[in-house]
Amino acid sequence: MKIEIPDYVLAVLNRLEQCGYEACVVGGSIRDAMLQKEVHDWDIATSALPGQILEAFRNEITIKTGIRHGTVTVISRGYPVEITTYRIDGAYTDGRRPEQVTFTPSLAEDLARRDFTVNAMAYHPAKGLTDPFGGRSDALRGIIRCVGNARTRFTEDALRILRALRFASVLHFQIEPETANALQQEKERLRGIAAERVREELRLLLCGENCGDILREYCTVLAVWIPELLPMVGFLQHTPYHAYDVWEHTVRTVQAIAPVPVLRFAMLLHDIGKPSTFTRDEQGRGHFYGHGAVSTEMTVKILERLKFDRRAKETITQLVKYHDIRCERSPLWIKKQLRKFGQPLFFQLLAVHKADISGQNPDLLYRLKDIDACADMAKEIICRESCFSLKQLAVNGSDLIQAGFPQGKVIGQILQFLLDAVIHEACKNEKSALLHYAAQNQRLFTET
Repeated sequence: MKIEIPDYVLAVLNRLEQCGYEACVVGGSIRDAMLQKEVHDWDIATSALPGQILEAFRNEITIKTGIRHGTVTVISRGYPVEITTYRIDGAYTDGRRPEQVTFTPSLAEDLARRDFTVNAMAYHPAKGLTDPFGGRSDALRGIIRCVGNARTRFTEDALRILRALRFASVLHFQIEPETANALQQEKERLRGIAAERVREELRLLLCGENCGDILREYCTVLAVWIPELLPMVGFLQHTPYHAYDVWEHTVRTVQAIAPVPVLRFAMLLHDIGKPSTFTRDEQGRGHFYGHGAVSTEMTVKILERLKFDRRAKETITQLVKYHDIRCERSPLWIKKQLRKFGQPLFFQLLAVHKADISGQNPDLLYRLKDIDACADMAKEIICRESCFSLKQLAVNGSDLIQAGFPQGKVIGQILQFLLDAVIHEACKNEKSALLHYAAQNQRLFTET
């Protein structure tokens, strides 16, 4: 098997060998190249000690990325390449990282400390593949398997539990039974992992091609950090609008939307308040009155727990709050929504609503046409540069003051009034027309 390695990576390998050290490409780059996927990061393992790596590349830009654990980043022909000394990990007393590492001249010992077989391979252009744990076979068969004893691997570093799910989702792999059982048995260890690390693994997992199967099979693992998910599993909706229970509906909506983190998280959480708002009428039909508001409140708490940044939190929360927006094939309605939400959020809401319908009763899929029609109409309105925001209004506060209107909060009220008039086509978006219209209606503002 031959793997094409970029010149800037070969240059690092050659330099280390010229200095008398072993060096090879390791880890996920081998796996991805083997699967004919794009390789984003090429990592190198070497027998050279950290100080020897720095000396070998003394004429290059180097970064002491994790010098205590043997990692140095070298800028080779403009690209960063991470180089790590062969090592044996010590005890994982915090359940995340080894307390100390011991450097070793043995590549075999270095590969033995790694998490999964598909990440425990090494490759050298002249020597070929080093694969002591069957990683090539597992990669080609689409299997995630721990190196050695699975429970030991997860006990050492609990984040590997989510990494297993993430790799299975992104690579569209299956998790072999022993590894699957072990991660279920050790899932409570995830409570000791930093929220930021959990969030990033969830982000990658949700955007994976195989996320649907992972969500279905491993909801209890995700529930260690998001226990609010569990009540949705198997919760029947008892309504003709839904053919699936709340969790299956949720999984289908996640799959139905573009793999953008804020969109995928929004779909994961959009109906999380349904179980607590469920009622049935005299005919036995289920209702979830107010579930949007409850889902929004729960979403805020979950996003804070996972330490989302302010911007992502605001976007996801808005998408959850308005996920069941009812589309109207009307230019007036669309302008009002563009005014309220702005362009990016409005189109994201349409995508969320479309995904929501895709996970309901298949008999209702005809409603998707209305959403597509609204999206096309909105694009046409934007292309025509129709006015639906204050920025597009032909007058501003200074214009109103110069025209004799009093300063203060009333200026903002007049501008909103004029924007509303333009959207409703009661007045043209022209400076003279707007000033005249404002003057005609000035009494509305002097009385307030």
